[in-house]
Amino acid sequence: MKLALAEAKKALAKGEIPIGAVVVCHDTVVARAHNMTETLTDVTAHAEMQAITAAANTLGGKYLTDCTLYVTVEPCTMCAGAIGWAQVPRIVYGATDEKRGYNLYAPRALHPKATTTGGILEEECRLLMQDFFRSKR
Repeated sequence: MKLALAEAKKALAKGEIPIGAVVVCHDTVVARAHNMTETLTDVTAHAEMQAITAAANTLGGKYLTDCTLYVTVEPCTMCAGAIGWAQVPRIVYGATDEKRGYNLYAPRALHPKATTTGGILEEECRLLMQDFFRSKR
């Protein structure tokens, strides 16, 4: 999760919403990414989407069945759907997203056998988001 937080801080430095993601496969980091929606002018360029694409390119296949995704904030419905289609078996996130998180809108979007763990470095992940949005108001 610390690597995902480092990615989130890269996003923050670029004026992006500070969310970072890392994909690990067999104890090896295969992808690192952060939000790039402003940079790419693309509403789908969330950290998780960027990380899934990078991991699939690195591993040479669309299914990430031996991987764990670490992300600083609970995935949204769009990202949860992509995580499900990529068949990621384990998702670890920091802060819960009570407004747009997949658990609220699409709790079954992930692969049926996927496991999730939330609350990892939660306070640090949450404060990064809160500080960002406070600075915008």
